Amino acid sequence: MSKGIKINFTLLIIISIISITGCVSADSVDTNGNISKAVVKLNPTDGNSAKGVVWFTKVVGGVKVEGHIEGLPIGAHGFHIHQFGDCSAANGKSAGGHFNPNGSEHGSPMSDSRHVGDLGNITADSSGSATFSFVDEIISFSGKRSILSRGVIIHEVADDLTSQPTGAAGSRLACGVVGIAKN
Repeated sequence: MSKGIKINFTLLIIISIISITGCVSADSVDTNGNISKAVVKLNPTDGNSAKGVVWFTKVVGGVKVEGHIEGLPIGAHGFHIHQFGDCSAANGKSAGGHFNPNGSEHGSPMSDSRHVGDLGNITADSSGSATFSFVDEIISFSGKRSILSRGVIIHEVADDLTSQPTGAAGSRLACGVVGIAKN
């Protein structure tokens, strides 16, 4: 076998192994394909400095949402899952509106009826950091309420939890796309 063929054959084997094993650990996807953990890395939109990471972990009773965001103005900020996993626009608007597969009205995370993407507010301390952890009973990693490949947005101001359709939370400070996490 010539040197060129050996190199191409080796590359084919490596690519095949990567394709078969995928880029997620066996711990975050079980043998039935059920996903147990997802992550989003948030990056600042144009002119902003907010950035951080949010983890989503399947637990009894829902999905645990925990994260740490830095570079925020002091105070409360709307925190939402958005329709599209697209942060290509400098202002984050390519992520679309709140993720709302049921056609519900905007509301708080505790409302009987709300957008799937309505996760309420996070609060930045005097250093501009927000650390949070809660369990949401609505979001999911499968089916019509799946947050995988959706956008996550941190907004400029607090979500008032009532104004339609978005809670009057202002511009978008950070954007990221939810993906399957490596455990």
